[in-house]
Amino acid sequence: MSVKVLVADDHEVVRTGLATLLSGSDVKIVAEAANGADAVKLAMKHKPDVALLDIRMPGTDGLEALDKIHRQLPNTRVVMLSTYDNPTYVARAVALGASDYVLKGASRHELISTITGAAAGKSPSNKGELSRVAGAMSKNPVSSKEDIPLTNRETQVLRHVALGLSNKEIGRSLTISIETVKEHVQNILRKIAVTDRTQAAVWAVRKGLV
Repeated sequence: MSVKVLVADDHEVVRTGLATLLSGSDVKIVAEAANGADAVKLAMKHKPDVALLDIRMPGTDGLEALDKIHRQLPNTRVVMLSTYDNPTYVARAVALGASDYVLKGASRHELISTITGAAAGKSPSNKGELSRVAGAMSKNPVSSKEDIPLTNRETQVLRHVALGLSNKEIGRSLTISIETVKEHVQNILRKIAVTDRTQAAVWAVRKGLV
């Protein structure tokens, strides 16, 4: 039985490459989109078994498209496709309902296995970040926004952390030194009782800060 898939990526060469990789398998591409907005429209039209969405796309990005597709088409599984093995991207993807997360460098077997697994409702194939983040999110529920124990500046820093920025990038964005950023990050981890940036990103996503 074939699996109907919608592919969304802003680079035509990637979409063409995916079509080549998936040819001759049980995975059949029923629609292609170059941005998140079109991905949502085409998903509503074709109702694919799986939507394979690039995270970084112009306009509506893959995470926004994931959120809309997940809410409007609960029977369509969404797999995020990315060049970046970034735990904060994974955290946001998990929070928004992604079934799995696959890197663009994955082999043909890994890609097909991920898509068919998602269509069948299986647990994430990724034994690394996605499973770890999903576990953290299920074990560490957070309370309402009113309970956020952070200062305004710490909240700004946490938003940047949750978007995957480095200390240097955060410092540049907020016009503060790297040392100050490090101090804020340590205070954030202590206040929200987590041990690393990935868990902090999970916390921020669950709080609706990003």
